[in-house]
Order: sequence, then C-alpha cells, then structure tokens
Amino acid sequence: MHKLLITLFFAVSTPTWAQTKITWKTLADVSFTDKYSEAEQAYYYYPHFGTSVKVLEGKEVYIKGYMLVIDPDEGIFILSKSPYAECFFCGNGGPESIVELKLKPGHPKFRMDQLVTMKGKLKLNRDDLDLCNYILVGAEIYQE
Repeated sequence: MHKLLITLFFAVSTPTWAQTKITWKTLADVSFTDKYSEAEQAYYYYPHFGTSVKVLEGKEVYIKGYMLVIDPDEGIFILSKSPYAECFFCGNGGPESIVELKLKPGHPKFRMDQLVTMKGKLKLNRDDLDLCNYILVGAEIYQE
C-alpha cells in the first residue's frame, strides 16, 4: 500500500525540476512600439509582452532552434527560429524570433546553424538595448 501511495504521488504531482516546452509561436505573443532612447539617440522596438509570455518569466523552459554562434570568445550565442541566412539579423522575422543564451560554463562547442533544443530560465528584457528581448539564463542543451 505504501508503494502504491508513493507511485500515485509522483504520477499526479508536477516535479519542481520540470521544464515547460515553449515554441516560437509562444514567443510571438509580443507587440512592439517605437520608443526613443536618449542614451542611444535613436528609436528602438519597445516590447509589450503578452500574458502567455509574462507567466513564463523566471520559469525553466526549453525550446528548439538554430544556434547562431555570434562571438564564442565573448560568450555571445543566439538561438533562432530560422537558420542564419534567414534570421532576424538578415531582415526576416522580428526580435521575437531569437533568444539570447547565457550559457552555463563548460558548454560544448556549437556549430553555426546547429539544430538544438536548449533549456534555461526565461528572462524578459524590456529596457537593456545591449541584450535581446528574450534571454535564457543558465542555458544548456536539453536532453529529451
């Protein structure tokens, strides 16, 4: 009976270490308005995150995309909805189609356009123009 109760407990409870799968459609729940930055002397896209994205902030999530190795020496890696030749930086898609990765130390080397599933805590960025709107903190490869 004791084993049955333990089995039922684990079957119906959600473990605290569980990650939430998100998709690029999930991240599309955002709109942008032009906002002027005095520091940059320029306008930029200011994000207004939708409810379905806001509830994910600070939660561990995983998402599949293409690795963009921007500057590995400086630790700049981006996960993209599309390969490099079709990504946001080349004029396709918007800021919602990329996620900045703050990788855990000791991560493997990545190839440009490597298709990977990454996990980490989702951070929403509204104001720091040096960072993407979506950031995965403590990012690492997700093993399904």
